Amino acid sequence: MRNESSVNGHLDEVNAALAALTEALETEAGDEELLDAVCAQAVRAIPGADLASVTAIHTGSPRTAASTDDRAVEIDRVQYALGDGPCLEAARSGEIVRLSVSTADRAWPDFATTARKLGVGSYLAAPLHIDETLSGALNLFGFGDHGFRDSDSELLKLYTTVVSSGLRTARRYRDTRRLALQLEDAMRTRGVIEQAKGILMAVHKVSADEAFRLLVTESQHNNTKLHEVASRFVRSVTAGIPADRSIETG
Repeated sequence: MRNESSVNGHLDEVNAALAALTEALETEAGDEELLDAVCAQAVRAIPGADLASVTAIHTGSPRTAASTDDRAVEIDRVQYALGDGPCLEAARSGEIVRLSVSTADRAWPDFATTARKLGVGSYLAAPLHIDETLSGALNLFGFGDHGFRDSDSELLKLYTTVVSSGLRTARRYRDTRRLALQLEDAMRTRGVIEQAKGILMAVHKVSADEAFRLLVTESQHNNTKLHEVASRFVRSVTAGIPADRSIETG
């Protein structure tokens, strides 16, 4: 039985792993880099874990999004091919799955055979839920036939709770940033179109609607996007080319 100092030591490892993961989340790293960090820090934090992988399920299709070793990927693939296994069970049920591979032959014989062949004796998987379109599991593999322990499950539950929250926040931040960039681009596009319209209205003495029609006609004639036509027109006028020569009114 583990003594109190041992448990506290493992909690310290979890805290250190979460601190390292938080540092990664605060950067602008992509999903793959973040999930690699999730796997690496899980092996650091959970006693008996030698390998780790993340199963990501998007619109019903599972894949291994990150791993610390190809052996973990191979064990995952066996489960995906069958549509069943402890990692998929954890993802679907929302519950932690903990087992010794030696006891898994009845429930998941192909999984157990592959795991033993690759030297894995113990398995621990916890569900991950990021949002309505992305969920999955964090999978840990141990070489020893210890089956992990209740305290390992609790440590992993703590870890994955923070991981899920952090990944959810990072995803929302990236989505918000992407939207902001799209809006910024839209505002720039609208601005140059309005500028081009203003020049056409002043030079050709036409209405705003007619100026816009001239830009659209030029866009269609040259098979060029409207904002590119407007931008090119404004640049040409700025360069000293007469506006009435840049876009014809005929």
